[in-house]
Amino acid sequence: MSLRPWRDIIRRKSRQIMVGNVPVGGDAPVTVQTMTNTPTEDAVATIDQIRRCEDAGVDIIRVSCPDVESTTALKQIVRAARVPIVADIHFHYKRALEAADAGAACLRINPGNIGSEARVKEVIAAAKANGCAIRIGVNAGSLEKDLLEKYGEPCPEALVESAMDHIKILQDHDFHEFKVAVKASDQFLAVAAYQQLAEMGDFPLHLGITEAGGFVAGTVKSAIGIGSLLWFGIGDTIRVSLSAEPEDEVRVGFEILKTLGIRNRGVRVVSCPSCARQGFDVIRTVQKLEERLQHIRTPMSLSVLGCVVNGPGEARETDIGLTGGGNGKHMVYLSGVTDHQIEDADMIEHIVKLVETKAAEIEAAEEARAVAAE
Repeated sequence: MSLRPWRDIIRRKSRQIMVGNVPVGGDAPVTVQTMTNTPTEDAVATIDQIRRCEDAGVDIIRVSCPDVESTTALKQIVRAARVPIVADIHFHYKRALEAADAGAACLRINPGNIGSEARVKEVIAAAKANGCAIRIGVNAGSLEKDLLEKYGEPCPEALVESAMDHIKILQDHDFHEFKVAVKASDQFLAVAAYQQLAEMGDFPLHLGITEAGGFVAGTVKSAIGIGSLLWFGIGDTIRVSLSAEPEDEVRVGFEILKTLGIRNRGVRVVSCPSCARQGFDVIRTVQKLEERLQHIRTPMSLSVLGCVVNGPGEARETDIGLTGGGNGKHMVYLSGVTDHQIEDADMIEHIVKLVETKAAEIEAAEEARAVAAE
């Protein structure tokens, strides 16, 4: 047990699969995924969008493959990408065969619309031949007709039954490199389905609240749904589905993981909502700092508080702290200790420089430890 047991999350034991060179499940970090929204046949535009997502820290990227032009372009996209590419397949199973041959690391198929078991068998054979993983993607909006007739509406039992039926097909053909998702736009339905599915086997689970909405509403809904499951220890890889840019999905995904202490990447900002006591414009300052510090990948913490009510206390718990003071002069804390003052005009640049310097120090120390351990 840790010193702070109320923070402990006991992760569900799942077996590990490989999606390209990225491990999913087992003791591997929970990975963050997104999906491109450019026409896949436009390889240049798709690769440009993938680059932005890679810069944001994405681990795995999914691209839609609705036609032959898309799977043809996929070869170029896979070669250019620095992360594994998942081919998203609906309706036309032959696109899965083409995507596997084009180098996709994983094939996402939906049992509600992929077709007969015979077609699924062909997809399995292509995946085996090309070393692809498979993601079974059950969605409440596209359940099989017989399950809708049986249950009357999408419900946790229907989603789980659909997933288990498809899992059996893969297992019957001695295919075990798969992960499973049971998504719904209703977070209550999705959470209940994932909880049931988690008890059915040790396969890795891909989490998501589908069609979650725009940036603000979708972020809240996803944080509640995905965050609840991760808090329960359920989930090996996540995608935050937003009507927003893919790189924003990546950032929100990492924020969910950081908030739960599951995976740390970049600067964790602790900031106050601001009030009349603030010594500087907290809201605008935090906005500017978050924008300027997106390039930092080293895990570290920064507190930005407008006054001395909670500022010193929060600063003691963070790597770098900024607390508002009077007459345009504010206190800077380093490693929890009062260090120096800074004036309004220099504040943003100064804090950015401190963070960059601290990140470089942390990286150097980690590199030195790694060398010493060899």
